Formats: sequence, structure tokens, C-alpha cells
Amino acid sequence: MKAVVPILVLLLLSCESSPSDKKSLPKKSLITKTLKTLEKKEKQKKEERFEPLNDKTAIPFFFEYAKKNPEKHVRIETQFGNIDLELDPKKPYHRANFIFLIKNNYFDGTLFHRVVPGFIIQGGASDNSKVMRKRRELGRYLIPVDAKPSDRHHRGVISMPSSEIDNPYKLASPYEFFIVQQQPGAYHLDGNYTPFGKVIRGMDVVDKINQVTTDKREMPLINVNMRIRILQ
Repeated sequence: MKAVVPILVLLLLSCESSPSDKKSLPKKSLITKTLKTLEKKEKQKKEERFEPLNDKTAIPFFFEYAKKNPEKHVRIETQFGNIDLELDPKKPYHRANFIFLIKNNYFDGTLFHRVVPGFIIQGGASDNSKVMRKRRELGRYLIPVDAKPSDRHHRGVISMPSSEIDNPYKLASPYEFFIVQQQPGAYHLDGNYTPFGKVIRGMDVVDKINQVTTDKREMPLINVNMRIRILQ
């Protein structure tokens, strides 16, 4: 039993930190701050989680989302250049939906899939399996038209097309958008679709995309890729 004491002493001594070790240890305040930061990030992740949206939950969701996410300046990046947009706060559900999709990286991997010369460029669709999976994760829902008599589809306006499903009320397809290229505008669209922003820089890029060669389905023969980022 006498041999146990020296071994126990050695073990206790080895567990003590030397002066140099103590200097290398982070201060308690730094540890506390780091833990709080991690807890905050984890809380934000939990808040960002949501069930896939549907026609019943989408509008209440975007009503609250619009309050917490007021951003209105975004940039569409393409191989032809950038298109900067200013979204309209007076169209809260359309703006909030667009910001929501951007923050969830939906548009990365999508295309300007429809081009009508002298009229519009339309984007947001893709046959990429990742894009289809992202749609399932975000939800299946439509957005009601929110157009007023004063809303005009001037050249450079961004608006939402109606869904391709049986849709007499022209409810908007939330995953797609179009930009008016027509001069001075496409006013026959007024009232049926909701303008929710405008191009503030990069109409020359819109014009370039509008000039690409298309097939009979109005689909460009080359992939016009995009990604969209929020501008600070």
C-alpha cells in the first residue's frame, strides 16, 4: 500500500497546469463570449427552420418575414454582367418572398429560361434536380396578385408570372420572375401581374440577354445562368 502514495502524488502534480500553460489558456470572459455567440447562432438556425410553405401558411409567414427582413436591394449575377434591382416595400409579400428565396440560395443554379425578343426575360426555373429538391423543401404555394391601377409594367420593371396550373385568378408562381425589356413598357400586363421592383443598374445586360438566340419554345439555346445576392 505504501507504493500507492507516490503514484497518486505524481498524478496530482501532472494534472496541475504550469505557469506557462495558464498563460495559454483563454480567459473566462472570452470563453463566455464564445459560448454566447454559438448559442445565438444555434438560436438563429432554429428560428430559420420552418415547415414547407403551402397556400394556407405562405401569406402569414411572409407577413412576419417582411418585418424581420427589410432588404430591398439585390443583384442578379450572370455571364453577361450584373443587374441591380430595387424591390418595392409597398409589395410586402412579393418582396419578402423574393428575399426569402435569395437567402435560401434558391436561385443559384437557375436560369433565364424564357426570352421573348423585344418583350421580357424570364428566370427562376431549371431542370436541375437540386433546384427541384429545393422547391420541395421550401414549399408549394402561390402568391395573390397585388396590383393597383397605378402599377405599370414600365421597361425595367420586375414582376411575377402567373402559375401554369389551372389558375383563373392568375396567382403568381413564387419561384419565377420576369423583367420587362420592351420600350417604353408592356402595359397590356398591367392589373394581371404584380410589379414588385425595378432595375436601377444593368438594363444593358437585360438587353443583351433579350438578344440571345432561342428555340420555338422561347428557351435560349445557351444556358443563361444566374445567382442572386442581397446588396448591403
